[in-house]
Amino acid sequence: MTREYARWEGSQTSRERGHRSFEARAPVAREAERRGAVSIMARLRDRLIDELTRERVLDASEDRVVAVVAAFVERVLAEEELGLNDSERERLVDALSEEALGIGPLAPLMADPAVTDILVNGPHRVWIERGGRLEETGVSFEDDAHLLRVIERIAARANRRIDAASPMADLRLPDGSRVNATLPPISPDGPTLSIRRFGRRRIRLDELERGQSIGSGMRQFLWEAVRHRQSVLVSGGTGAGKSTLLGALAEAVPHDERIVTIEDTLELQLDQPHVVRLETRPPNVEGTGTITQRELVVNALRMRPDRIVVGEVRAGEALDMLQAMNTGHEGSLSTIHANSPRDALSRLETLVLMAGFELPTSAIRAQIVSAIDLLVHVERGQDGRRRITKVAEITGLEGEVPLLQDVFRFEATRFEAGRVEGRFAATGVVPRCAEALRARGADCPVEWFRATEGVRRV
Repeated sequence: MTREYARWEGSQTSRERGHRSFEARAPVAREAERRGAVSIMARLRDRLIDELTRERVLDASEDRVVAVVAAFVERVLAEEELGLNDSERERLVDALSEEALGIGPLAPLMADPAVTDILVNGPHRVWIERGGRLEETGVSFEDDAHLLRVIERIAARANRRIDAASPMADLRLPDGSRVNATLPPISPDGPTLSIRRFGRRRIRLDELERGQSIGSGMRQFLWEAVRHRQSVLVSGGTGAGKSTLLGALAEAVPHDERIVTIEDTLELQLDQPHVVRLETRPPNVEGTGTITQRELVVNALRMRPDRIVVGEVRAGEALDMLQAMNTGHEGSLSTIHANSPRDALSRLETLVLMAGFELPTSAIRAQIVSAIDLLVHVERGQDGRRRITKVAEITGLEGEVPLLQDVFRFEATRFEAGRVEGRFAATGVVPRCAEALRARGADCPVEWFRATEGVRRV
């Protein structure tokens, strides 16, 4: 969410983070006040949601919802003569506002910029990923029904429905966070909720270098490669940082070029002034109206793009993307789930077959080799840190087998004290594209690729 909760966070202890409590100093008084707050919340929550639904305020702006909730609390407390001081009233307004806005007890986790994933396995089991590591929190819901209400409100604000007939949904929060929710019977132990959060600002290549996610030689080479229209495919596993790296690489695209981005969920944040963003559309409550990535790729070709950036290829749109790269849209970028650069090529071949055309393997591989120049593989290490582990160039075909040569790599040396130690290094191979880059005016000195250069121990 975009709303800050600094005042709330300042009043919490690290262990109690995520709970709305009316804290007193003495433990007995604190527990009594907590029970009183829960009782008031339970009485007011359903009444508030009914009123907001009746007045059609749930779809209003966040500030409007908060203002309506504050007025509701003042009116109800006056009617029922409940004795709460100003601080308690303020906290009650905050808690009810979060209930109305849809994320309930998860609000403090959403306010923490270090949290990248929130994983709710049930009302009393909430996990987060922070700094690349999973940890259990003290956050909890009252019961399955409370968790279900939060899921339903998230779905309602996204104009989607989730129930026993449709027990699974992919949703998006107003701040762009990606949400997946499941209900019984497909999750027999109860409702689940997974929230993938995205940073509110763009991570740049020089920041990745300072954070030791990329070596200096890698950064300079990739900047020049993207700027001078080399087509790049970023590969990696789930949560490895593919989208973050894709956005950082796109920083090198000149500002006088027209970029069309295509995503399942809007994540990319580009600085260029000439950007058109396209997003897929899931089916509506009647099961119609779906718009797929493949349709958007085909449509993007009619929009006079200089570059096409596909957030992730995962189905038949791979064929249309390759054709676009081979027909005048050089320098396009995308990501793919894979465990290595070689696996990325194999998976891309499989995705092309999902387009529904019976193409021979040799033709598909020829398309891939002609369209893609560089593969950049990113991994999340044992220590939870994300690093580029390989930059590889596609050099052609030997028979029907695509040839790859590593240009840069991360060489891990040991794992000690919870940290992976190693170095970024050039392999000594000068990529074939270096000459083409120089012909286009790129700064591409051979020193970048010497095996003794570009080494940085991390």
